[in-house]
Amino acid sequence: MEPATFRVRRLWQQTDAKRLDVSHLIDRTYGYHSERELRWHLADRFASPVRSLTVSRL
Repeated sequence: MEPATFRVRRLWQQTDAKRLDVSHLIDRTYGYHSERELRWHLADRFASPVRSLTVSRL
């Protein structure tokens, strides 16, 4: 049996008062195993420190 995974439906980047849809920057068909894995992937994609990212569910 494979471990549970989840997919990202939409990805938003908050900058100041703007909210930008950046969903096109990731493969939304990929099944992430944890929020931690998602944060590491986003840090790599955005060339940002992992600690600078916040992930929330809407």
